[in-house]
Amino acid sequence: MPVFMHSICRFAFTLCVLAALHETAFAQGFPARTIRIVVPFPAGGPTDILSRIVAQKMSEDFGQPVVVENRPGADTALGAVQVARAAPDGYTLLAAMDNTLVMNPATKTSLPYDPFKDFAAISLGAKNTSLLTVRADDGPKSIGELIALGKAKNGTMNYGAGIITTRLAGYMFNREAGIKVQLIPYKGSAEVVQGLLTGAVDYIVDGTASSLPLITSGKLRPLAKLNSRPLPQLPDIPPLSVAAGMPALDDMSSWIAFMAPAGTPRAIIDKLQAEIVRIYADPATADKLEKSGINAVSSTPEELDTFFRREAVRWEKAFKDSGIKLD
Repeated sequence: MPVFMHSICRFAFTLCVLAALHETAFAQGFPARTIRIVVPFPAGGPTDILSRIVAQKMSEDFGQPVVVENRPGADTALGAVQVARAAPDGYTLLAAMDNTLVMNPATKTSLPYDPFKDFAAISLGAKNTSLLTVRADDGPKSIGELIALGKAKNGTMNYGAGIITTRLAGYMFNREAGIKVQLIPYKGSAEVVQGLLTGAVDYIVDGTASSLPLITSGKLRPLAKLNSRPLPQLPDIPPLSVAAGMPALDDMSSWIAFMAPAGTPRAIIDKLQAEIVRIYADPATADKLEKSGINAVSSTPEELDTFFRREAVRWEKAFKDSGIKLD
């Protein structure tokens, strides 16, 4: 090898070593100020509840403020864009949902962010179990009764849902059941539950966390869950696919993931991911999450990246095959 080429290689190697040392030193000093977790939903929903529990424990462990910032709107695009455009330094994170990373690109012709290029995966946060729920005082007592009521009312019933995943799940249930029900769209879970309580809708498809206190108090009645995973808080609730006798309706629940802006140093990603694993391992935090109706699940960055890209392919096909139009 010529002397000048040898010198160039040594110089390049030195730069790489210095860059790695700089990144490691930066990570060791992280965090040195407030971390923001952007939640692209109103307060009160599953993503908000999970983020606030994580933020509180993360703040205690890191010795720095960790705040939750609610930025609802445009099917989570407002919050996603804010994080995508933030400095890639680990101080601005996104509590993304499946609709942010998967359903939006599957159902929209254009997005102000690219879920596959604008974010760095940190960890899964939760795999939610969504419920099909009615009012306890005047609602049907089973999925069979709901379907019979829907056929009898022939298009005059309403259902409420917030995120695209639960709207699509409701559409698919109605289609498989052969009933005509009008969607009333909401911005977040708190509004969805309120719509059911006030009688604006006849049933809702939504995550467990927001409804659980009202289910426990006897005001709401869950008729089915939208997957086959165990739900310790409501062990007797059947899967919708079983209750309706419709295998096509299995596993339609949503999930939550923590993301950072693309370009965030890997050492920072690893430190945040390790912290989430540590938080979930804390018995008091795990108990708090379970009582909130949240099925907390962590992952490596690689596992999350593979998972959400696979889900994107799955839901894009499902949406196209369904012929459903979401406004």
